[in-house]
Amino acid sequence: MKNPEQKIETKCVQAGWQPKNGDPRVLPIFQSTTFKYDSSEYMGKLFDLEVPGHFYTRLSNPTLECVENKIAALEGGVGALLTSSGQAASFFTILNLCKAGDHVVSTAAIYGGTFNLFAVTMKKLGIEFTFVDQKQDESTLSAAFKPNTKALFAETITNPSLEVADLEKLARVAHANDVPFIVDNTFPTPILCRPIEWGADLVMHSTTKYMDGHAQTTGGVIVDSGNFDWTNGKFPDFCEPDESYHGVVYTERFGKAAFIVKARTQLMRDIGAQQNPFAAYILNLGLETLHLRMPRHCSNALAVAKHLETHPGIAWVNYPGLESSPFHALAQKYLPDGSCGVVSFGIQGGRDAATQFMDSLKLAAIVTHVCDARTCVLHPASTTHRQLTDEQLQAGGISSDLVRLSVGIEHIDDILGDVDQALASL
Repeated sequence: MKNPEQKIETKCVQAGWQPKNGDPRVLPIFQSTTFKYDSSEYMGKLFDLEVPGHFYTRLSNPTLECVENKIAALEGGVGALLTSSGQAASFFTILNLCKAGDHVVSTAAIYGGTFNLFAVTMKKLGIEFTFVDQKQDESTLSAAFKPNTKALFAETITNPSLEVADLEKLARVAHANDVPFIVDNTFPTPILCRPIEWGADLVMHSTTKYMDGHAQTTGGVIVDSGNFDWTNGKFPDFCEPDESYHGVVYTERFGKAAFIVKARTQLMRDIGAQQNPFAAYILNLGLETLHLRMPRHCSNALAVAKHLETHPGIAWVNYPGLESSPFHALAQKYLPDGSCGVVSFGIQGGRDAATQFMDSLKLAAIVTHVCDARTCVLHPASTTHRQLTDEQLQAGGISSDLVRLSVGIEHIDDILGDVDQALASL
């Protein structure tokens, strides 16, 4: 009798590391760059990708492999690749598809660091991006695609404007143009949304955020759904011999896992933005409680959002769980169990009042971080998005008075008390 599919809560705890008789119960840290084999012949087969195993941690490592398998199981993918940061995950995802002269369509409302990576750094590499308003209809979005377009990129919930992507619509647009749909699922995590179930082909995360959950390690991950047809004529690098790797043809040798294997053997080999084993070990500890933390983040954030909506010192509040949110219907569809712990709002008095409010908080810390167990706060226009022009800020849904409050898992009474005392100081 086939075992039933495990629930996602069980996968958080059990997936990835399967100890055998006499093995450590807890995932070990394989803190080694190299691995010993008894023959040169076997080592050669490892290099040719003919046998399983690890030969150098820049490409793979037992600790990393277990965590990658866990995250792939959580997202419903065929494989995953851990990276040194979320930025590295975004970079690798695009670079695995594109070369100089190619083009990508991205939604405009994305994290400022990702926007700069796309609009500035990758532009220097010859990869052009067109940024679109994801709220537009399918025909308008499709008009942004070109013959050399290789992907459509979006965030499930945008940072920090908290727009909710219409995943099915965007997937239809991408697939109608024969390109993969890439989704940054950092804010909801697979606990609250699994974009592959809604048509995403590739999913990535900054694991620095909720997956770690405790602000201990930077990291990123790419998950391959295994669903995209790389033989459709637009992606010859997947279907022709890779002369830099012994002539392997990724679609022939690895089938559904072609994307993730190519990312590892080409990009991780050459660029080396690998997550280290200790960071992966810490990440795994965070993943084991992810299913417990996310509901608390969401319930606390919704309580804060509702409280702010009624406060006279608040100009506006944006949170997908509020009925007043323009994205509430999409949140109900894609995120019925909650969206995230992040609330964006503006304070009466604008930018100066926002700064005074933040400086008056006592429990919530002003930090360059989000999605932490501890409540934290930031003013994006002057920090994470300060490199953007006023026009780019507007396109990304970021106003000068926007305060991003990342609501933690403390007791809600203490969080609300801190917010109220800071507002009372204005």
